[in-house]
Amino acid sequence: MFQKVLVANRGEIAARVFRSCRAHGIATVAVYSDADAEALHVAAADEAVHIGPTPSAESYLRVDRIIEAAQRTGADAIHPGYGFLSERAELVEACEASGITFVGPSVHAMHVMGDKVRARRAMQEAGVPLVPGREDITDVEQALEAAKEIGYPLMIKASAGGGGKGMRIVHGESELRRGFEASSREALAAFGDGRVFVERAVMAARHVEIQIMADAKGTTVYLNERDCSVQRRHQKVIEEAPCPSPQMSPAVRKEMGEVAVRVAEAVDYVGAGTVEFLFEETPEGPRFYFLEMNTRLQVEHPVTEAITGRDLVWDQLRVAAGQPLGYGQAEVGLSGHAVECRIYAEDPVRFLPSPGRILELRWPQGEGVRIDAAVDGGCEVSSHYDPMIAKITVWGPDRLSAIDRMRRALGETVILGIETNLAFHLRTLAEADFRAGEFTTHYIDEHPQVVSAGEISDEAAAALAAAAAWTLAQRGTAATRESGRAGLSDWQRAQRWRQ
Repeated sequence: MFQKVLVANRGEIAARVFRSCRAHGIATVAVYSDADAEALHVAAADEAVHIGPTPSAESYLRVDRIIEAAQRTGADAIHPGYGFLSERAELVEACEASGITFVGPSVHAMHVMGDKVRARRAMQEAGVPLVPGREDITDVEQALEAAKEIGYPLMIKASAGGGGKGMRIVHGESELRRGFEASSREALAAFGDGRVFVERAVMAARHVEIQIMADAKGTTVYLNERDCSVQRRHQKVIEEAPCPSPQMSPAVRKEMGEVAVRVAEAVDYVGAGTVEFLFEETPEGPRFYFLEMNTRLQVEHPVTEAITGRDLVWDQLRVAAGQPLGYGQAEVGLSGHAVECRIYAEDPVRFLPSPGRILELRWPQGEGVRIDAAVDGGCEVSSHYDPMIAKITVWGPDRLSAIDRMRRALGETVILGIETNLAFHLRTLAEADFRAGEFTTHYIDEHPQVVSAGEISDEAAAALAAAAAWTLAQRGTAATRESGRAGLSDWQRAQRWRQ
């Protein structure tokens, strides 16, 4: 096993990897930019190395500085986390050249799965179900020709990357002309590659993904599925496991899992990966189509850990060190239900980032509640990085008990000084269709009330009032003392604040 692991990332995922390393006696190294000198992940590591200025292009995306930091500290492995360099083949190649183990898949697997066109072709050869489409579209005339074959609506996607960049849904020729140009420009800016591909837009489907884990000894298993359909601008916001669709039977789960294993084996995959599918519910039964494979650990991996009892980071480290996975498909369990809410520092109505200093912070506690946080009280939330500041994950014996536990956890969460999407989560978890498990990737568009800045529920108002009372009591400000002299209780002061 490794003696020292460097995490080429920041925030909650870096702290998460350090946690598993610490549990198994592995020393840890953090890297940080100017903006992150006092960040939580830096304090969580045994050592920390400054790698450059605040912009990620000059720090977290600098392969040379990451390798130099590993060599300087004697780290024998690099874990990439997610985002930044996690799916960049150049980091894998640099690790190989330096004699450092990369905790992730091979360059070959990244090359194939990191390009949506190559991935589609590889999956066609492996007999994996695909949405009808056309690859490597380089001009609008090709796109129009493809549309005649496939039909509208169409989805335009960047060939060289994901994360919603370069993605458009178009319903006709005029939209396609505009959408193609916009998607190609956005793809070129984000990935340095303006190629796109088009496929039939499955308009009423869930986003269901299968977690896989593979070792270099020939063992590949699937660890059940996650439903990530609640998204805004193609970014996941709420994830849960297992999928709540009534059409997700044990037989369908097994079929999807076996397809995901076939996907991984087609590229000799080693490590943790996620195979994403569109899951379409029809009167004749479910249909699912391969979307893409993410060659890294996912943000939402805690819900899988909650229902399987596995430590996916520890599994990653073991197979990267050349050890056998140590368990087979028969040993993968499925217990209860888990829900994860991503907490963003952003305006919950317009979904715009809300950087600033966190004045007060309190996370929920209790059985079945897990916090993966990138911040603490007094931390500065930078405008230079992703606005996700934490993930709250809960487990319950069934879906409704997990949802209710999450509502309680969100109600106990206090984050003051910046705007967050806590109110969005509270509204969504109380909404009837969500509670019934009846939703697709268009859930937010079809339920604008969960984003609305309108009348707040009594439950949410009570939670906010309690948070305000707690904050006033803790801060002991002059205003609080003045209110105290007026004979007002904490609760009365909170009610004044609410009004």
